[in-house]
Amino acid sequence: MDAAEDEFMKYRSPLVSRYASKEMAYNFSDRKKFTTWRRLWIYLAKSEKALGLPITEAQVEEMESHSEDIDFGMAAEEERRLRHDVMAHVHTFAHCCPTAAPIIHLGATSCYVGDNTDLIVLRDGFDILLPKLARVIDRLANFAEKYADLPTLGFTHYQPAQLTTVGKRACLWLQDLAMDVRNLQRARDDLRFRGVKGTTGTQASFLQLFQGDHDKVEELDRLVTEMAGFKKAYLVTGQTYSRKVDIDSLSVLASLGATVHKICTDIRLLANLKEIEEPFEKEQIGSSAMPYKRNPMRAERCCSLARHLVALLSDPLQTASVQWLERTLDDSANRRISLPESFLTADIILSTLQNITEGLVVYPKVIERHIRHELPFMATENIIMAMVQAGGNRQDCHEKIRVLSQQAAAVVKQEGGDNDLLDRVQADPYFAPILGQLDALLDPKTFVGRAPQQVSRFLTEEVRPLLQPYKSKMDVKIELEL
Repeated sequence: MDAAEDEFMKYRSPLVSRYASKEMAYNFSDRKKFTTWRRLWIYLAKSEKALGLPITEAQVEEMESHSEDIDFGMAAEEERRLRHDVMAHVHTFAHCCPTAAPIIHLGATSCYVGDNTDLIVLRDGFDILLPKLARVIDRLANFAEKYADLPTLGFTHYQPAQLTTVGKRACLWLQDLAMDVRNLQRARDDLRFRGVKGTTGTQASFLQLFQGDHDKVEELDRLVTEMAGFKKAYLVTGQTYSRKVDIDSLSVLASLGATVHKICTDIRLLANLKEIEEPFEKEQIGSSAMPYKRNPMRAERCCSLARHLVALLSDPLQTASVQWLERTLDDSANRRISLPESFLTADIILSTLQNITEGLVVYPKVIERHIRHELPFMATENIIMAMVQAGGNRQDCHEKIRVLSQQAAAVVKQEGGDNDLLDRVQADPYFAPILGQLDALLDPKTFVGRAPQQVSRFLTEEVRPLLQPYKSKMDVKIELEL
């Protein structure tokens, strides 16, 4: 069996093998992780050297020259021997940096590379997600603007209600997504660096290295934090940064999952009504047995993965709650799964949703037909008011409309016929004074209230300004791998 065939003999996560973008898959890759470890060791050595420890420029240069050339085979063998991933990579790095070997990882604990790398990866993960979310909002904003005036049935309890517009409904989706942008940005900006804190967070090893000089220990923390691209480090930690940070990060992703599930469920419901459909490829097959079907498989994929994203939040909640005292190691295996999977899942969802929003298809004639079926009932109050203005008695008119409405409803529900309420109104001599007004009274555009104006104001005041920081990244299109 060759190596390629051997790959099919073991489980592969579909999040990577089937769905995820290259940039997010790389963000959680071993290469990203372990090259970041090496960069962190270089930051530490440079900072310790700058503050007077006996570290030479040649040692730093040797580390920098080998920051990328990791012998993964050696590292795996060292880990099998030592049963310790960090020390395995210390030994592997030291092997190619013999001059620098004595000062690699000087004064540090495993969490110096482990936790600080996790924080870098979380930050970079948010930086990958935010432009993707902005692009979804941009595409959906264009859709909302295009259909701001198109009347459609509103639904409450999934029962026909007052009319809204297609664009206004899209703004309900947009408002949730806009909240997600702010949530993700806040979670990203709130991230701090663990920095150099030592084995239980007391910085005792560094205080010893600097012979009791507290200022130098503080400066070491600041220098390494700055080199890693963070503005602040947590002032207090145990051996790890607080696992509530993981809750903060994954909760905003779970919230995004809830948003996307709602949007894509709406699209699926509308697809059933044949009012709106997601993109459908020319040769795409909706069903192996029913050739006529056009299943909303993209929206279904989003809903399926969104449930996973929401469910993953329980992991950091439980992990944070059982971190005894300065730390326990029962967080490690869990975080190796929950952190990457949350970001990978969010990444896939946003790519898929961008593809959906770039190709949403609207069927105005179907929407118009559905309105015609329901609008006569909704227009009864307008008819009553017009009759009163023409000199009629409200109570008499209400009773007339009630009787005719019940008769029309019976035709629809019991006979499967069309709503013939208007025909009944036109045939009743009682309504003769307002027959000339009926067309105007039944114009769908008069039933949507301020929906078009709300769309315009919302897009102008809230959505477009939110997208400004991502303007240079708007042109990326998604070719979805099905």
